[in-house]
Amino acid sequence: MGIDIIFKIAAIGILTAVTNQVLKYAGKDEIATLTTLAGVVIVLFMVVNMISELFTTVKNLFSLY
Repeated sequence: MGIDIIFKIAAIGILTAVTNQVLKYAGKDEIATLTTLAGVVIVLFMVVNMISELFTTVKNLFSLY
């Protein structure tokens, strides 16, 4: 789970940025804002999942003793 998560987040960011620019150029500003928000929410879920795994790992580490 090392560096691949960074590449996934970067890919989502690039895809969201490109989609945002295309939609703004087409005059669909509201939908562009929604796509940006969707990209942020997807990345947020990924990060929250990683933080949850971190807390579980730390809890298991300290519960051994």
